[in-house]
Amino acid sequence: MLTKQILNNGDTWLELTDNVLNVGEVYNWAAIPSCGAVVVFSGIVRDHADGRTDVTSLTYEAYDDQVVAKLKLIADEMRVRWVDLGRIALIHRIGTLSLGESSVLVTVSSPHRPNAFAAAQFGIDALKISVPIWKQEHWKDGTDWGTNSHNISDAQKVNSAESSVS
Repeated sequence: MLTKQILNNGDTWLELTDNVLNVGEVYNWAAIPSCGAVVVFSGIVRDHADGRTDVTSLTYEAYDDQVVAKLKLIADEMRVRWVDLGRIALIHRIGTLSLGESSVLVTVSSPHRPNAFAAAQFGIDALKISVPIWKQEHWKDGTDWGTNSHNISDAQKVNSAESSVS
């Protein structure tokens, strides 16, 4: 397994990888003495999508050269909106993933929980609309690219309270 791109500057961990995502490792990295809250969002592969009930796996592909740069824009915007954030991790996996495997981690630490929850919500919403990553669904009788595709947008335009990205 090979990590495609990674940026870890101490308080921000951005990564595109084909390695299994380790939720505990990311949580432990984000938990620092100045922060009383750590929120971890883990998106996992489920057995259904858009009315299809027999999904068996997903394959994620990415425009590798752009992913970490886009993740950095999201992390930068998170720090503008919530200035007290401690650590931010935005990590996405590529390749073929089985049911129950984690495809994405958004982890945020903050002195208090409201900002940690809000920033994590923004992080996943912005990632889904602004980072060039695509998924192919595999089911018993075939494959299809995700049917909920959309144009890539600017992370700064995300308003998590009104987001309908799934």
